[in-house]
Amino acid sequence: MNRTLKRIFELAAVCIKGPGGKVGILYCCIILGLNLLEIYLSMKMIMWNKDFYSALEKYDASGALFQIGVFAIITGINAFQYLVATYLRQLVQIRWRTILTNTFLGRWFADKAFWHLNTDESSALDNPDQRISEDCRIFVDRLTGKALDLISAIISLSTYVFILWKLSDFPLEVNWFGETYYIRHYLIIVAPIYVLISSTLTHWMGSPLMRLNVIQQHREADMRFALARLREFKEAVALENGEKAERKIIDSRYLRILDNWRARINREFILGLFTRPYYMTVLRIPTFLAFPAYLAGHVALGGLMQLGSAFMRLVTTMSWFIFSYRELAELSATTNRLSDFMGQMEEITARPEPLEKAESVDGAFYVQDLVVSDPSGKELLKIDDLMIRPGDTVWIDGPSGIGKSTLLKTFSGIWPYCHGKLGLPTGKIVFSPQKAYLPLGTLAECVAYPEPPRDIEKIRNLLQLVGLNEPRHVQQLEKTTDIGDDYRLSGGELQRLQIARILYAQPDWIFLDEGTSSLDIEAEEKLYHLIRTHLPDSSIIVIAHREPKGLGTYRHIDLWKNRPGSRALEAVPDPDAANLVPA
Repeated sequence: MNRTLKRIFELAAVCIKGPGGKVGILYCCIILGLNLLEIYLSMKMIMWNKDFYSALEKYDASGALFQIGVFAIITGINAFQYLVATYLRQLVQIRWRTILTNTFLGRWFADKAFWHLNTDESSALDNPDQRISEDCRIFVDRLTGKALDLISAIISLSTYVFILWKLSDFPLEVNWFGETYYIRHYLIIVAPIYVLISSTLTHWMGSPLMRLNVIQQHREADMRFALARLREFKEAVALENGEKAERKIIDSRYLRILDNWRARINREFILGLFTRPYYMTVLRIPTFLAFPAYLAGHVALGGLMQLGSAFMRLVTTMSWFIFSYRELAELSATTNRLSDFMGQMEEITARPEPLEKAESVDGAFYVQDLVVSDPSGKELLKIDDLMIRPGDTVWIDGPSGIGKSTLLKTFSGIWPYCHGKLGLPTGKIVFSPQKAYLPLGTLAECVAYPEPPRDIEKIRNLLQLVGLNEPRHVQQLEKTTDIGDDYRLSGGELQRLQIARILYAQPDWIFLDEGTSSLDIEAEEKLYHLIRTHLPDSSIIVIAHREPKGLGTYRHIDLWKNRPGSRALEAVPDPDAANLVPA
């Protein structure tokens, strides 16, 4: 419990310290002021109970009608107070959720944590998208609701205790084994005992709900992920007739939801066996407990209703924990999920760089004593010394599964399972992944990615150069909406778009991982020639099974020699030396 409270304070501090977060504190102070007004109105309502029922007891029609008017005024002010407080609370939620979401997004993108967390097999992280979108919302909603309610409950508690103390200044006569005892202010004594017993029973019967809520969130998110993945790869599933297999996967995840769901409703049923009768009787029990004072003649009917109202307010306030138990369980589960997520992202940031990085001499790219492993620690590649000079063209070849794509990730600095020394070249670098990425946005935004499309005419010409000049491509370029499911690119078209993206960026260094594998040899040669023609001074490193014809003279690096147990690759320092292949 202490650990969860500490985490709640830590996340709340993030909300407050963010840009504009302190304005939320001002709003919260106003809300607390409005809640104090509600307490004052509750006191007036307690007094109203006495005046109204006293008028009824005396058959005073005019007095009763007057009290009805007073009731209407109190109700109107109370409604206005509630609406304004709710509106301000929602403004706080918008402000703090924005800060919390921006904080998590910033940490998620910093140091490429979004990639490392999904790659680290030892990580217990699941569904970070849900944590950022849904858990941030739930945390702020429950924090602003329950925290303010708790403060108001503490303030109102002292008020109601004071009122009830004054109203119950009479003894209760109790006969016990022939002895008579007089208990003054007995309602003040009974109220906390009544609530304490009820709260203990509530926690005892409902504590498993916290764990079940966490599991339910996990499993719901797992099913959403499976459905989203099916939508992403719907074409492959349709071509391979994988409907039954996908249905089996989704059904299995849904059955896991149902198992936990049944456990939740069973536990909620057990909890409801106590809480539901408590909710139904909490407004009547106070009157029953005050009834002996009425029978003893200490109070009249109006006084009885006033006592019952004051006792009811006190018990209701003290029952905050019971009424809020489900929301508190959800707050606890959400807080722990967000804190674990934040902790794992901070571990990524604090993790030491696997490679010793330095600026290279003469603007060249080089690696020394490089060892690349898989996540289990198995060695994949070993390179003793490799230098690539500005303007070089290099073809890296090797058998499937040896780790060619992993080598590219190592060169980019995102692969954590390696060690050695990396010399970073000067100039603009582009790493083009094996699977071309089509981001959300217009076709122009996809070509310019990750930069904004500043020159539409240039993009139009590049699309024509790479062979994306059909009417549907031109039409999509003019649209201002995101590319949707109605706009599809084949694998070859995606790779053509990737080449257009490289030409638009005009980098000094280009690392291509199977960037033309979906194209025929003739189209591949044309695109390579296009890159070399438009970027004659750029360094091009191609990882591919096929010889990159069209790039001119290149160096060939054969990774067959770099399998574990074989000799490591030796440097070829002179671009005009051996291993050069003519165009």
